[in-house]
Amino acid sequence: MAFTGLALAILLVGHGAAQSINGHGRQITNNTPPFVQKAENIGPEDSSKLIEVTLWLRLNNQDTFHQLVRELYQKDSPRFHQWLTPAEFNGGFGPTAEGASAVQDFLTSHNLNVVSVGRNNLYVRARGTVGDVQRAFHVQIAKFNVAGKTYRANTSDPVIDGPAGSFVAAISGLADLKFQPHSVRPTDPETNKPFPPVSLGGVGTDGLFFEGDCFRPPEVDVFTTHGNLPIATYQGNRYGADINNNQQGHLPPCGYGPSDLHTAYKLDPVYNAGYDGTEQTVVIVDAFGSPTIQQDSELFSQVYGLPDINLTVLCPSGMCTQSDQGWATETSLDVEYSHAIAPRAAIILVVAKTNDDQDIADALSYAITNNLGSVISNSYGEPESTVSPALLDEYNNIVGQGAAFGISVHFSSGDCGDFVPCGTAAPDVSFPADLPTATSVGGTSLSLKKNRTIDFQTGWGNNITRIANRLSQGNTPVVPPLFLGFDFGSGGGTSAYFAKPPFQSKLPGAFRLGPDIAYVADPFTGVEVICDGDSCGGPPGPAVSVIGGTSLSCPMFSGLWAVAAQKAGAALGQAAQLLYGLPPSATDDIVPVGSKNDVTGVIQTSNGKLVFSAADLVPPLENTTTFYSAIYNSPFSTRWFALSFGTDTSLTTGPGWDNVTGNRTPTGMPFLNAVAHAAGH
Repeated sequence: MAFTGLALAILLVGHGAAQSINGHGRQITNNTPPFVQKAENIGPEDSSKLIEVTLWLRLNNQDTFHQLVRELYQKDSPRFHQWLTPAEFNGGFGPTAEGASAVQDFLTSHNLNVVSVGRNNLYVRARGTVGDVQRAFHVQIAKFNVAGKTYRANTSDPVIDGPAGSFVAAISGLADLKFQPHSVRPTDPETNKPFPPVSLGGVGTDGLFFEGDCFRPPEVDVFTTHGNLPIATYQGNRYGADINNNQQGHLPPCGYGPSDLHTAYKLDPVYNAGYDGTEQTVVIVDAFGSPTIQQDSELFSQVYGLPDINLTVLCPSGMCTQSDQGWATETSLDVEYSHAIAPRAAIILVVAKTNDDQDIADALSYAITNNLGSVISNSYGEPESTVSPALLDEYNNIVGQGAAFGISVHFSSGDCGDFVPCGTAAPDVSFPADLPTATSVGGTSLSLKKNRTIDFQTGWGNNITRIANRLSQGNTPVVPPLFLGFDFGSGGGTSAYFAKPPFQSKLPGAFRLGPDIAYVADPFTGVEVICDGDSCGGPPGPAVSVIGGTSLSCPMFSGLWAVAAQKAGAALGQAAQLLYGLPPSATDDIVPVGSKNDVTGVIQTSNGKLVFSAADLVPPLENTTTFYSAIYNSPFSTRWFALSFGTDTSLTTGPGWDNVTGNRTPTGMPFLNAVAHAAGH
């Protein structure tokens, strides 16, 4: 195979490399999590503890592979979109059997038991005690306090003796960082407890359940102190149904169903034209899975009038025996809303045995190397700053193989804004959404009109202030109002590690920016999800919840990308490569949204009046000048709040690309036509 010597456009690897150490071994550089430099070391890990480590092997003819990927996405190249097959990759670029054998010999000679060898020699995995692992790699493994959580990690870069070191690109498992799902339920902001699911048996199964009119006309609410001062009067937009409403279709606070999204995002004409994901496959990677996902997704299809779901569950690491309520909820959201957007696409759920980074990487690698589908949806992440550069590079290698095969790998951008409210010392981005080889999907807040067309969208970011106490306390006013701060918001921002890929050449800065695209994600404007209470938490049997997060926007966009591939008649490859050149008509711009009826208040006290503007009640962020606010009576706590939309930490929503919503939201058929044209179909 002959390739032209073009410069790299996609940064697959190259930051971490093996280096000789005194001629006796090779150091795997940049393989130490950055947090060990600043986090509290709380002592050595138990040396008798059994752990597993994965040694990821270096690609063969790596530079040539990089050049090939560049040509696959260059429109003036004769190889544009001439995707590589897995067999071609394995024959020309896959790690060698010689390397895999040398690594196995090294591990067994150091008292470590080889558990598995990855498909096409991509990795070798071994199990042993912490003590044996420390001796094998000349490292110390300690426990660290990271933002209140305890993690183990190596305190220095590992060293591999003998010839095996030259074959190894990265080692995972020395640290036990774990991915977290990016699904969010509406919660009580003071306890973080989510509103419990509602049993389907209690409200029937013949339609929508929660209120579809999330935003109501302005109103005036008065709170007194048992008829005495202080008396508070608030006026402004109202969010959510009345908390005592038990009528089916109007349960509080609010939630959308598939038909709402079809109308809002102009998908009905797409389906009427026959573009519904037929003969396409959406692959979903999740940890643990859900023991009831088959019956839950089938019931979801029946309740919402969707075609029968074609779902296959694969467990490449063995039986799917473990369960986790958070990940079961994530799995249900991913499967049901990729199906909602691509109703006739097949869905393959690939289940990682745990949410450990090496188990997720194994499941993701399985989906890519077996070319299971042209789009892979991943709704999880962790702060980039917690991950070793070597592992960042290795994930980018894995996803880069997908880009070479014509697979678009999508990751949710996160639910904690710039991560500072979740414990990072400085603004951060979510990994793996930061990968230049992937597509990052951010989130919006969505308000619909009575006819289910869009009233407004804005970047997802909520702040909240308590204005009155519980119903049981007489809804007495809170004096002064209690600002509770940031609740949730779309992730995004600037990678501190990956250079800006060429498809972002018109954006500012020198590093990878995210997200690339967005869909609805705000849990306060979330969607109805069906999952058995025994799997997802709640009453036994089928139950419905409202859920949001970029774990919603990611599978929705993944479903749409499968429909786009059907429309184009071919695999489209990495979505981000095409999104930056689309005409304005293909997407709806997401901008700051305000209202003349944002919430204001007056409290009459014995000492006089306290007057509060909208900015007083929900103090705007330094970089937020326009936001939407509404009065909210929480069905979780029965307290009253002022709730803001469009206030997302240090991230901002604005015209064109922004670091909350990326390149806007897709607009149905115009989006599909523009993508097909950009791909040359």
